[in-house]
Amino acid sequence: MILDTNALSAWADGNADIEPVLRSANRLVVPSIVLGEFDFGTRQSRFRRRYTEWLEENLPFAEVATIDQITATYYGEIRLALKKAGEPIPVNDTWIAAVAAQFKLPILSKDAHFDLIARLRRLTW
Repeated sequence: MILDTNALSAWADGNADIEPVLRSANRLVVPSIVLGEFDFGTRQSRFRRRYTEWLEENLPFAEVATIDQITATYYGEIRLALKKAGEPIPVNDTWIAAVAAQFKLPILSKDAHFDLIARLRRLTW
């Protein structure tokens, strides 16, 4: 499954509700976009050191997905479909959705706007 930023944050915070969902995954993938958002958030946190150490300790349990030409193609397709439907979502979330489409994996997120994307499945906790 693809982890959205709020899922990564919930994991980092030790949210007990997310643990069973994470354990059920055959594959955990963190898009580089999510790492950037997480870093941005932790730089503003008084718990920055704890989050940085947590990430260093736990990121090896997941794959990091980078953006490539295939991702960009999915991004363009998804963004255009959302624009035509009059349902734009945040740009970073469009990139995260593109990674999910590319890898053919569901997204673990609390953000319901992912439900607007055809052929994309969102999981929550």
